[in-house]
Amino acid sequence: MSTMNGATSPDNHGKGFAQVAPPNSTGIKIIVVGAGFAGLACAIESKRKGHEVVILEKFKELKALGDIISFGNNAGRVFERWGLHDKFWAVCSHVETLMIHNSQGELLLEQPNPDPLFGAYAYNGHRGELHTMLFDYAQSLGIDIRLGQDVTEYWETDNEAGVIANSEKIAADVVVGADGVRSRARTLVLGYEDKPKSSGYAVYRSWFDCAEQGVDKDPMTSFICQGKDLFYGWIGKDVHFLAHSSSGGKKLSNVITHKDDADIAESWSFPGKMEDCLKIVEGWDPRCAALLSKAPSLVDWKLVYRDPMPTWISKGARLALIGDAAHPFLPTSQQGASQAVEDGVTLAVVLQLAGKENVHLAVREWEKIRYQRVRRAQLIGESVRDMWHKAKPEDRGNAVALPRPEWLLGHDAEKHAYEVYDATTKEIQEKGYELPTLPPVVPVAGA
Repeated sequence: MSTMNGATSPDNHGKGFAQVAPPNSTGIKIIVVGAGFAGLACAIESKRKGHEVVILEKFKELKALGDIISFGNNAGRVFERWGLHDKFWAVCSHVETLMIHNSQGELLLEQPNPDPLFGAYAYNGHRGELHTMLFDYAQSLGIDIRLGQDVTEYWETDNEAGVIANSEKIAADVVVGADGVRSRARTLVLGYEDKPKSSGYAVYRSWFDCAEQGVDKDPMTSFICQGKDLFYGWIGKDVHFLAHSSSGGKKLSNVITHKDDADIAESWSFPGKMEDCLKIVEGWDPRCAALLSKAPSLVDWKLVYRDPMPTWISKGARLALIGDAAHPFLPTSQQGASQAVEDGVTLAVVLQLAGKENVHLAVREWEKIRYQRVRRAQLIGESVRDMWHKAKPEDRGNAVALPRPEWLLGHDAEKHAYEVYDATTKEIQEKGYELPTLPPVVPVAGA
């Protein structure tokens, strides 16, 4: 048996490769650009698989920013395997039921929220708190994390790849672009610069202390501060509003998605105006305006859209885009961060199995393993948004329920990568590498 930080793993998967390998045992060096959830997950699993990793992050210091973030059970099983369950669980919300209403406040569905599900836990908590914990864990493993790094150029040759960061040329076997929707690496992969487009929607977001804003004292809002975590949703034409209390009902996250065609060419996050936000829920259940108006400030976040990239990897297959850099998700998918974690875990495994002499093959295998699954998960976000925004007055129960398919939440990215590696390798070797194809669109009921 092999261990790291108390985590125990079987020695092999029929191939003689340990799930937790000795440090730097593969000889593969990886540069990860970006220390968000995608970059940290990739670096952590790469360290566990015996690769040498350096993370280059543009921010000069770590800041606990953001509001609520959701990790599905598919990512949760990874965190639990890393020994992070107790730390994450202590700061996460624990909602038993999602209560969905129409715009007039009629209850349409009480959807149980079982946890664990499919053998793993989900984690929903403050983005900054969870990110800090993951960052600290990466540092505890000895991962080289360099802050204040301005990556201005990506390059690759037949034998290596690298970046220019703070005017320094850094080389490795693989470069992983995990630097979000503004990723500079996208241009190298695509061969041109693609601009983000408006998705046609925007979100007003807020996160605040209930007692400080009098949520618990107001008879119109105190229902969400009852000593436990609660999750309320309201849906209407082209709008849905989610109010989520956490920390035992002490904190509140408000997220309202609405139509918005604003130009997002330069920036898509602004200070929000409360009067504009409240106009969206005029004529709605008065609890909606009451909850929204408690926020001391708002973020007006324009939801960007990009056409699915034809590939996430460079021509030489030594550069891979992961997370939002490759495939931004809508919030209604509740899978953006989870799929980023799966990206990093899968890439670390296939690099371990392929070895230093076959890095280009491993990167192509990674894309083949991941591409259709990620796109299928993306489409759930679009389907859920449309289901809620186009709901008919008579829709109740499962007609407005959040889908929780086993193929998505029951997935074990690490185990799956070991299982399909041989077949994927054989297919590429026999047929050559072909660009991935998009999966068919499926209705949300069949998601």
